[in-house]
Amino acid sequence: MNYVKILLSLLICISISCKPEKDGNGNTKLSPDAINNPITAADKKAKEKLPEFEFNETSHSFGQIMAGQSVTHEFEFTNTGNADLIISNASASCGCTVPEFSKEPIAPNENGKIKVVFNSTGRSGMQAKTVTVIANTIPNTKVLTISADVIAN
Repeated sequence: MNYVKILLSLLICISISCKPEKDGNGNTKLSPDAINNPITAADKKAKEKLPEFEFNETSHSFGQIMAGQSVTHEFEFTNTGNADLIISNASASCGCTVPEFSKEPIAPNENGKIKVVFNSTGRSGMQAKTVTVIANTIPNTKVLTISADVIAN
């Protein structure tokens, strides 16, 4: 009998301590970690409160470039969701490609950019590289692609 009381007390404590935080407007704050929970991702009301990427483009071709040349492209996006969008990481498929992004939250309806620099030193022929962006969106990853035809000197 005492075990039942202890278990019930423990469950009550857990449920009280796990209440979501509220922001200044009374809206529930969602942790970026919440998107890794499949139950949260399936919950339509929770999904409506999350940020969302809308990119102008997800791939870019530099065309022909000379070997040794570094080229840059900025992928522009809008947060079309209903919460601040936070990019936690952007990683390239190769050391010749370097992504740069703002660590600041992007408010709903605001724009952001992910700058990608490709260095063609030591490369030749057709090159295709990817940048994987991780954010507090559903899905929580977005893949951007760049390509170039590197002409030897």
